[in-house]
Amino acid sequence: MRIQFIRHGKTQGNLEKRYIGSTDESLCVQGRTELEQAIRTGRYQSPQVLCSSPLLRCLETCALLFPEKSPVVHDGLRETDFGIFEGKNYPELQDSVAYQNWLDSGCTAEIPQGESKFQFQARCCTAFLDLLRQYERAEQITLVVHGGVIMAILEQFAWPSQNFYSYHLENGDAQSYQWDGQWPVRLYREEG
Repeated sequence: MRIQFIRHGKTQGNLEKRYIGSTDESLCVQGRTELEQAIRTGRYQSPQVLCSSPLLRCLETCALLFPEKSPVVHDGLRETDFGIFEGKNYPELQDSVAYQNWLDSGCTAEIPQGESKFQFQARCCTAFLDLLRQYERAEQITLVVHGGVIMAILEQFAWPSQNFYSYHLENGDAQSYQWDGQWPVRLYREEG
């Protein structure tokens, strides 16, 4: 099975480098334009099964890239709940003790009124495995999700394993992996 991961297009929060997790932002004009340009390059493979986060920026990305497909929406594919950091950026948070404590933990501690990296990763990986079981016989699945979701899933299942942040994709970028259908799941990156 080929599994294609696509990070949603840019939002205003992305442009302003804000922690946008649960905020249901729409794509910004630049984000839409960049996706439309990328479509013309043939960057995205047409999916047999299209899966998405329930948040607007992912659903709008699905509609732009694959207008003929209705996505399977899985709530577990939402971005990190950034709690009290939601909607803020570094300059607005740099004097916060809670923010400094979170940074000092390597961004793994539980965010006040939010979730920890481990809670987030468990949610994303459970959702991913649910989808693999549901569509186990599919030849190609595309997930249009958030950057954090991609990093959480790949840190757990990509082989050889790498650090969470090594799987970072820019908005609108895509990467494909192969899964041989064996359990436990190991994903092998396609080159090119």
